[in-house]
Amino acid sequence: MRRILLAVYHLYFMVAQVSDERRERYPGEIHKLTQERKPAPKPPQIIFEGNAPADVTKNAEIKAMVADAQGRWGRIDILHNNVGVSLSGGDAELLDITEEAFDRCVAINLKSCILAAKHVIPIMRKQGSGAIINISSMAAITTYPYVAYKATKSAMIAFTEQLAYQNAEYGIRANVILPGLMNTPMAVDTRAREFKKTRAEVEADRDSKVPLRRKMGTGWDVANAALFLASDEANFITGVTLPVDGGSSVRRG
Repeated sequence: MRRILLAVYHLYFMVAQVSDERRERYPGEIHKLTQERKPAPKPPQIIFEGNAPADVTKNAEIKAMVADAQGRWGRIDILHNNVGVSLSGGDAELLDITEEAFDRCVAINLKSCILAAKHVIPIMRKQGSGAIINISSMAAITTYPYVAYKATKSAMIAFTEQLAYQNAEYGIRANVILPGLMNTPMAVDTRAREFKKTRAEVEADRDSKVPLRRKMGTGWDVANAALFLASDEANFITGVTLPVDGGSSVRRG
């Protein structure tokens, strides 16, 4: 969702780890969204400029992807770290998690973010500007049961704050979004499979826990928050942890 909005708003972008099926689907989704937005922006001049087949857990591949992006456009204005696994990566409660599953989740959820920043920050410092948007989770600050996801998404918040205060003098902003209960395949379909429930049952249970309209959010809700934080409208915002959770974080008792 986020990368589609970037295209609609005329931003050149490069994406790691995208399947051929999803890549083929993007142009139609971008065109549809462009037509639906009122007032509609101009049709995007660039729909999908780059698709780097990078393993985000491998330093050499991330370094090559960043170099490719800089080589194409001469600069990097936005870094958006949006990868993560929990149950689908083998995450579990403390007494059940395996070392292999823990290492996998740490590599995907946290190591990838740190490696990407390591290679992008020097470019942003040299150009004197840049926006970094990391995706954590409300799991970081709530009673989430699975140990690797909670630990890595909590670390994402601390790392973002470190990025913000260490790079403010270079004109670089860093913020982190905490999605709440979202109606996405990763969140809903995975749980339906793991807990042997129907998708409708999982949806109903998750919907009931959301204060705002008793309805989960969607990927678009997080996408719009990320777009704002990447934009000039957020020019004086850095080091912020932004819940996008339908009011769950303010519920007490």
